Amino acid sequence: MEFSFWTIGLLCLASFVAAFFDAVVGGGGLITIPALMAGLPVSTSVTTILGTNKVVASTGTTMAALKFIRSNIIPWESMVVPVLFAMLGAALGVQLAYKLDSELLRPIILILLVSMLLFTIFKPSMGETYEQKLTPTWEKIVTNTIAFILGCYDGFFGPGTGSLLIFLFVAILGFDFLRSSAMAKSVNWASNIASLAIFVSRGSWIWQVALPMAIANGAGGWIGARFAIKQGSTWVRKIFILVVTVLIARLIWETFSTTLQNVSL
Repeated sequence: MEFSFWTIGLLCLASFVAAFFDAVVGGGGLITIPALMAGLPVSTSVTTILGTNKVVASTGTTMAALKFIRSNIIPWESMVVPVLFAMLGAALGVQLAYKLDSELLRPIILILLVSMLLFTIFKPSMGETYEQKLTPTWEKIVTNTIAFILGCYDGFFGPGTGSLLIFLFVAILGFDFLRSSAMAKSVNWASNIASLAIFVSRGSWIWQVALPMAIANGAGGWIGARFAIKQGSTWVRKIFILVVTVLIARLIWETFSTTLQNVSL
């Protein structure tokens, strides 16, 4: 399979921008998946697009997670168990992706994202500072549960995983947005790696596209995490609102388009 220089170049640009925003508030798939759908042949299967995207995204999440860990926003020891739970969830999610129709989740995720956006907008103080809401034991239990559930979702469908993680860590655990971004990126890295391993082992990826995009994604992830750390929670909150708004618009459009196609048939 051959691709032109311009196609690869535009896909790499999309990959870099996606990783930058994904490192801050998630939502990288909002950019890379449509880009891949436009750049790859129409006959490309959904699982191949998802697999290629996971190879790409894994580089960005790796670089972003390393940057957050080096900043010591959250001790790396506290990320180990959530990472393992995210991997288990993602492995289950990918298996489901080969058997079930992921489009069934679209309306549910749309409702969740709209609720997240409204809650964040109308509670401006949320996520500004770290306010521990649970005991240390319960905080670990809830963190691991969130990691497993969202890891499963990421392997099965994906869009908005990072944003959902950040919101749940802020709303339920009382993390500030920067701390939430650090934890979310580690969990998202784990779900990406586990998903990648399964997709690649089944041949569901296109290496000619994935490898150059992965390099661009890694650069974007590193720079995005650096910006998030430098600017702090207030800046992250603003970007979070922007990305979730765009993600909602995209899901509404896709749902509307799918409905029109079904009606026309």
